[in-house]
Amino acid sequence: MMGAFFGPGGNSDEFKLSGGKSTLQAPKWLRETGLNAYEYEAGNGLKATADTLCAIGDEAKKYDIKMSYHTPYFISLSGVEEEKRLKSIEYIKQSLDAAECLGAGIIVVHTGSAAKISRVEAMAFASDTLAKTLATVDTHGIKIGLETMGKINQLGTLDEVVELCKMDGRLVPVVDFGHMNARALGGLFLTKDDYLRVFDYIGTNLGDDVAKNLHCHFSKIEWSSGGEKRHLTFGDEIYGPNFEPLIETIYENSLSPTIICESAGTQSNDALAMKKYYEEISK
Repeated sequence: MMGAFFGPGGNSDEFKLSGGKSTLQAPKWLRETGLNAYEYEAGNGLKATADTLCAIGDEAKKYDIKMSYHTPYFISLSGVEEEKRLKSIEYIKQSLDAAECLGAGIIVVHTGSAAKISRVEAMAFASDTLAKTLATVDTHGIKIGLETMGKINQLGTLDEVVELCKMDGRLVPVVDFGHMNARALGGLFLTKDDYLRVFDYIGTNLGDDVAKNLHCHFSKIEWSSGGEKRHLTFGDEIYGPNFEPLIETIYENSLSPTIICESAGTQSNDALAMKKYYEEISK
């Protein structure tokens, strides 16, 4: 599979309106819709059994859908309490096992908070948690993706994520352009060069292969003084960012990222809008 991949994070309103009742139906529906990626959302904890996950994985393989897995939000690599960090390792292990069932190549992890401690301390805790994770957990060849975060008091600037990923080749960045824009209080991604700088920075620090095959999240996000407030749809004309310069950057630089859309309810529609634009300029 070559080129860029586009799909939703979780099941959209459109999927449900079309009669979709179970994620087991999602791969076939996505293929018929014209999409080719899907991120399984376990943000509030994993509820599905291994058998169900494997069945979804079989469907994804059948319909050629590239899978990824979003780990629970309560994972905190930088938690002040050691018990919480050690539990996070167990949740990552469970997530990797789930991702293997799904046939996913990457799990997406939130790095944690830096609200009550300095960023230096938060980075030290996160580095230690990741080192312990990699020493004790079988990753099954699956990448652990560290996500750039949208709130200013969260660990997860692009610099911080890249620095953590330098620890081990099994760690890769997950760039959420909406988060980065919200964290900067808007205006971060206006041109193709603005987007290209992110890919170039990752390529310089982690290698061109990592940059070319980047796993990304994209949505328009409302922000306030603390950064991210809430996810919006592509109908928003105030907060941004706009996807067109990103898609042009991907095409013009022969990049092959996976773009998971996390719009609020319209994630499959908006993912399809990005894919159609990509196909239009690729002609």
